[in-house]
Amino acid sequence: MLSLSCTLLFGKCGMPRRNDRVNEVLRHEISQLLARQIKDPRLSGVITITQVKTSGDLRLAQVFLSVMGDSEAKRSALEGMQSAAKFLRRELGQRLTLRHTPFLTFVLDESIEEADHLLRIIDHLQEDQLPHSPSDGDEDDTGPLTSPPHSG
Repeated sequence: MLSLSCTLLFGKCGMPRRNDRVNEVLRHEISQLLARQIKDPRLSGVITITQVKTSGDLRLAQVFLSVMGDSEAKRSALEGMQSAAKFLRRELGQRLTLRHTPFLTFVLDESIEEADHLLRIIDHLQEDQLPHSPSDGDEDDTGPLTSPPHSG
């Protein structure tokens, strides 16, 4: 009975809708601060805040980053974000009306690269399965796209 009421009240048990809204606001605000106020050269590349996950009491937040570039660029961007964590937390505290401004930890989000890799594999498999066109009419016309000759 408790899990049913939890689902009815919050949509997902253990993750109230308020947390979802706070996560989205934090993601948006951190993205804005990153684009407009942080001048760290390690953060000059293409960095996207893909997701924020807060703890149930909203005191901790994991910030997921997607960074375009090689592993060195990713490592450098992660260091830059960790270096800016206190500044970001202070700015978020001034911008948001939360009882507690969450402590921020940063995690590289590899899901975009993983999805790209999977799509490349699928594309490669599809290319291997495409019928090859006959060259110079050497082959007969009974391929997968033509009907076999009728005997009769």
